[in-house]
Amino acid sequence: MQEQDETTGGPIGERLAAWRVHRRLSREELASRAGLEVRYVASLETGADWMDRRGRLAALAGALRLDVSDLTGQPYPPRGADHAAVRAVAFHLRRRVLRWDLGTTSSGPMLDELAGRVWDAATADAAGDEHRLAVALPELIDAADLAVAAAVPPEHEEATRLRVQAHVLGAGLLRRLGYKDLAWMLLHRARPGAREPLLVLVEEVHLLIDLGLPQYALARAERAQDVGAGQELVPLTALAQAMAGRRGVAEQILDTAAARAASARDLAMVDAARAAVAVECGDPEEAGDHVRGVDQGLLDGARRSGLLVVAAAAAARQDHTELATARLLEADGAAPFRLRLDPVARDLVAALAVRTAGTSQAAEVGNLAERAGLR
Repeated sequence: MQEQDETTGGPIGERLAAWRVHRRLSREELASRAGLEVRYVASLETGADWMDRRGRLAALAGALRLDVSDLTGQPYPPRGADHAAVRAVAFHLRRRVLRWDLGTTSSGPMLDELAGRVWDAATADAAGDEHRLAVALPELIDAADLAVAAAVPPEHEEATRLRVQAHVLGAGLLRRLGYKDLAWMLLHRARPGAREPLLVLVEEVHLLIDLGLPQYALARAERAQDVGAGQELVPLTALAQAMAGRRGVAEQILDTAAARAASARDLAMVDAARAAVAVECGDPEEAGDHVRGVDQGLLDGARRSGLLVVAAAAAARQDHTELATARLLEADGAAPFRLRLDPVARDLVAALAVRTAGTSQAAEVGNLAERAGLR
């Protein structure tokens, strides 16, 4: 919904001010529509504050009749060859989405080969290696399409499962890049007939959260529960409840998940989700306590990067800028593009770049902002 020529990926507050003026609203009017304090809106617009609560971001976007991406600036202009290569995947996947008919084919890839390629892509996704994932996806989706077209029972069911997984991996990358409409299209293409595979439903929950639609995300989560969703849905459901202002419900979900946890890794994921919920609810001290309780060695690169961003946000809210800087740099090391494509993380980087000016952290934060295209 780009009604303005606002293509830079700068701080959300700057874009908020531009859109408010474009809509001819006063700060008081915008705050009233969004259900927020005028002082908070003013602090965002002037750069005195930054955006770290997705529910508030959604409320402001709704009050301005915008998509969330209009305030975040996604998709961001590429910075460097790797980012350009990652973003180029959108062009290639758009072509795949629009090409439904592969024609007749007598052979596709062997299922063992296809399974190996899907596993490699899923491993890159879990590690937060967006570049490796982007390079693999276009040919992987082609191969999966061919495999389904060529497969006969009993191999057809396995080929379909692998094709769904490939499409969901592609939709996830498109979502993180900011091509959310294209992500929806790829998910729709992934569905075999009227069925709704669990992987598709979980990715739809992700997408609806990023679109700032927690109630719709929760409705999708309920549908996923009906088809046997497991532990992977718990953090998303809790975050959606927190975005909707229901912290108590979010905590009950996480308490239940902790009681049912089958492994130390499951517990680590629950504690990481508790930290994210606490930040979303404006409780940075509690978030920091939960972060310290997580065994980060049990998390993959993408989840560890997300936890470190939460830790950085909690530290920054408590004016611990040195610790916040250290956590952001760790997150960038764990999964660089996961950090640089996340609008909440980017806003924190931009804020810290201002707050650390003249300090020993200035150069490191400035370099990170440069890599993210924020200066």
